[in-house]
Amino acid sequence: MNRLLNCINNKKSSDTPVWFMRQAGRYLPEFMEIRKQNTDFVKLCLNSDLAKEITIQPIKRFDLDAAIIFSDILMIPYGLGQNVNFKKGFGPQLDEVQIDISTKINNETFTNNLKPVYEAIKKVRIEIEKKNLIGFAGAPWTLFLYMINRRSPKKNFNFEEIIKNNTLTRDLYKKLEEIICLHIKNQVDAGANIIQIFDSWAGLLPENQLKDYCYEPTKRIVEFVKKLNIPAICFPRGIGKNYEDFCSSVKPDCISIDYEVDPNWIKQKIKTPVIQGGLDPKVLLKNREDIEIEVKKYLDIFRDQPYIFNLGHGVLPETKPETIKFVTSLVREYK
Repeated sequence: MNRLLNCINNKKSSDTPVWFMRQAGRYLPEFMEIRKQNTDFVKLCLNSDLAKEITIQPIKRFDLDAAIIFSDILMIPYGLGQNVNFKKGFGPQLDEVQIDISTKINNETFTNNLKPVYEAIKKVRIEIEKKNLIGFAGAPWTLFLYMINRRSPKKNFNFEEIIKNNTLTRDLYKKLEEIICLHIKNQVDAGANIIQIFDSWAGLLPENQLKDYCYEPTKRIVEFVKKLNIPAICFPRGIGKNYEDFCSSVKPDCISIDYEVDPNWIKQKIKTPVIQGGLDPKVLLKNREDIEIEVKKYLDIFRDQPYIFNLGHGVLPETKPETIKFVTSLVREYK
């Protein structure tokens, strides 16, 4: 039974689907063994055999409803010719964007640059024929912010400084929209049957800029995904009460909520699309009694409507694999 597609497409509320953002990766010992031998994260993402293996690792361990391809949203800047590195304890580091190079990279060159990602999806699809396979991309705002800021914008973020070059902003935003759609189509052609769009830094946008930098460009991408007959999940993290406006404007098939969103509030405000996630990943570091209380809280709140169990952000590295198994079983067994 395809619980996930049944939930999204047919709005079925029984048999709650479950998967986890960042389910493939840093909390699994089998992943860490691979990582020890492959210290360059970008090269690891571009190794189709290892990316396939990492994607499937949690599927082998847990009764999950979907695999999500092991990759990174910053593979798009990489595909556009911007050098990307990941430094332990610091995060991503990007070289200065060369706008003349990035905006002139054609579809064929971009696709060739990321060919191993699509090859990995093809290999995963063969291995998990009956499971859902989620492809993904960063949203224009989040990718634009990384490309200009060149690192995670956790400190000293200044919106006006980021968009001060009007020509660069316009040209790069236009290019990103086009290339995100290409990246999504390439993933779908390779075997992905669901797409999630991550706007990880949407919460940094001033409220009066959300429409231009978040809603409108994401809406066009969602419309593109729908034309491929593939459901689109959106995750505009950190926008708070603006989740309501986002859904009415963008109209995704599913909205993934972050852990700062009150689930009771969003249940009252959003009747469509399907709601996904919300549980604070830190809850999974607690004892099993506390975990069970929090998991059941979300299951109870969304009991009478289509709901996909997930977290309000990615699985933390400190999470025990046994906890993911425990939570998955809770979701499966809860009536």
